[in-house]
Amino acid sequence: MGQLAIGGKRMASWGEASESRLIGKRITRLSGKDKVTGKAKYTFDINEPGLLYGRILRSEIAHATVMGIDLSEAEALPGVKAVIPLIEVGNKLRYQGQEIAAVAAETDDIAKDALRLIRVDLEELPHVVTEADAMAEGAPQIREDWAGNQSEPNVREDGDINAGFAEAAVEVEATYHTPVQTHVCLETHGHVAKWEDEQNLTVWASTQGVFGVRNDLAQRFELPANQVRVITEHMGGGFGSKFGPGVEGRTAAELSRITGKAVKLMLTRKAEHLVAGNRPSMTQHVRAGATRDGRLIAYDMKGHGTGGISSGAGFPAPYVYHVPNSRSERVNVTVNAGNQRAMRAPGHPQGAFAMDSLMDELAEKLGMNPLEFRRINDPNEVRQAQYTLGAQEIGWYRRNSVPGSGTGVEKRGMGLGSGQWGGGGGRGTEARITINADGTVEAVTGTQDIGTGVRTVIAIIVAEEFGLEPTDIRVKVGDSGPGLPSGGSGGSQTTPSVAPVIKTAAAAAKQKLFERIAPLLDAPIGDLRVGTGTIYAVSDRTKTITWKQATGQLGMESINEGGTWDEDLRQGGAAGTQFAEVEIDTQTGAVKVIKIVAVQDCGLAINRLTTESQINGGVIMGLGQALLEERFMDAQTGRMLNANLEDYKVPGTFEIPEIKSIVFDTHRKVTGIGEPPCIPTPGAIANAVYNAIGVRIRSLPITPDKVLDALADKA
Repeated sequence: MGQLAIGGKRMASWGEASESRLIGKRITRLSGKDKVTGKAKYTFDINEPGLLYGRILRSEIAHATVMGIDLSEAEALPGVKAVIPLIEVGNKLRYQGQEIAAVAAETDDIAKDALRLIRVDLEELPHVVTEADAMAEGAPQIREDWAGNQSEPNVREDGDINAGFAEAAVEVEATYHTPVQTHVCLETHGHVAKWEDEQNLTVWASTQGVFGVRNDLAQRFELPANQVRVITEHMGGGFGSKFGPGVEGRTAAELSRITGKAVKLMLTRKAEHLVAGNRPSMTQHVRAGATRDGRLIAYDMKGHGTGGISSGAGFPAPYVYHVPNSRSERVNVTVNAGNQRAMRAPGHPQGAFAMDSLMDELAEKLGMNPLEFRRINDPNEVRQAQYTLGAQEIGWYRRNSVPGSGTGVEKRGMGLGSGQWGGGGGRGTEARITINADGTVEAVTGTQDIGTGVRTVIAIIVAEEFGLEPTDIRVKVGDSGPGLPSGGSGGSQTTPSVAPVIKTAAAAAKQKLFERIAPLLDAPIGDLRVGTGTIYAVSDRTKTITWKQATGQLGMESINEGGTWDEDLRQGGAAGTQFAEVEIDTQTGAVKVIKIVAVQDCGLAINRLTTESQINGGVIMGLGQALLEERFMDAQTGRMLNANLEDYKVPGTFEIPEIKSIVFDTHRKVTGIGEPPCIPTPGAIANAVYNAIGVRIRSLPITPDKVLDALADKA
């Protein structure tokens, strides 16, 4: 099963769906029981003997020069084992939350008390924390390496934009805005560091990149990479923010080195908002035109956004839909706030929200159904089929033909949005499959399971190859110790990077087993196949033995085989579309999402259950961006006003609608699905809001006050 003969050579393939016993089915994830019973160990759960607690003193000032740091009182506090500075006197603090000093103490309470005893002398400097203030004439300079607080424009041009607008029958000119989001990982960033001796460091990390953390710490402490072991047994959310050890990880390791004890250092919830990364804002002023027959013909956009103290505000524009004549110009704006980091589909949700809003506005000017307008301008054949499925599932025929025409206080509406992502994986993963004489099987690789279920994916692939059950496979991931590297879990790259290597390793191990038992069955190696718990000869089914009888032939030996990354087992590119239905209370402005239909290209879904779960998670994150999430900065103090989980709103039980996840698996090659489902959601919801009330809201999140203001303006 899963082999193609081409030119006499056996080529790996995933086989036909009808042949799959496990692949493509709904399989309960292997870690589920451990997680719900509390057996699963996260970084926070690691408690080594004599463990010390680390804490970091952070700036509450947005911009200042450090004139002096006095650690003496903190060092003298009983129970404190180490205090270290994290910034040099004379250097500048550039945002609230920036690290000043760190302590390690016998208890967390003592560590917090020690922070209060550190004396810091600061010379406060002018700050700017909003894009408007940073772009204003005479604004204080934030970065010495930029001329002003704006980067050089990034300009892209295609075709002749003037000729395009000359051909346009209708035009829309509008400004769309998406604010800064923070990652809000349920498990905050953190590490437990322990020096086994002066030359060997073990770190338990909440990370999306086990080997990235290993290499960073090895370089920091001038150690050979194989003398740093990084373990991520389980982790609770990263969304692109947890690739390196960060200041907190390097600090934990340094405090451990000084004290000779294990040190646990986890970010506080407040610090998580301030320094652990964010999705940049983006303000887009767009002018676009279409021909009378519904062809997008011209697109002109000027945009700016902030990634805080760093750059990173960008997105593909125009997005998804084909425009022959286009120009886009965007700049990064630097402000005194924590830096951006990659966040689930970086740039794409911002681009999709504006583009899908624009598409609806153009369609209305043309008097066209927005779905038909998209069909005309979308070159993606997969999404063309998805439009049909999604429209049927949501009941698109029920949509208000005239936006806002519904009666009563509570008004319903429908909208749609689209997205595109790569996620094709790449080389670099190594894996080992071991078959033991007692019939047990072990699959080992260095990738980390960040909650997406890659453990189970690996078990399914191996079990399918061997005719076993996923629970029969012992999967080891999230540990650099065995020396089988794998890349970071980002960009929806994990499954298409890991799956081909596991597949080819399992196939190689199976071939070795066939070679051992072919004489026993008196059958050619090429005639052997696996059944459910058996191995048999195709030409004579009486020649059959059980799996354990077969592995018993190994005696004192084991079979150990590695795999290779096979380009033909994966595919890049994942198209998706979503339809939303909302209900709006026109008296309170409350927006309730009734249903989201997410039709998502998933390539070959190894585990349909966790694939659907991934889609659900992406939709929920997109819903948060559409209706709830926004970082609020106080221009006067330079501080974030909602750096907590009370004032920074994320979707909870009452906000989550019915989600219909449609796994659109039209080809038998693996692709990544972590990021694509969060892209179309904000645009679909925004368009549904307009369809319900007949007033366009072009700034996210769509909050009750914005709805009421829009309705008042309409009235």
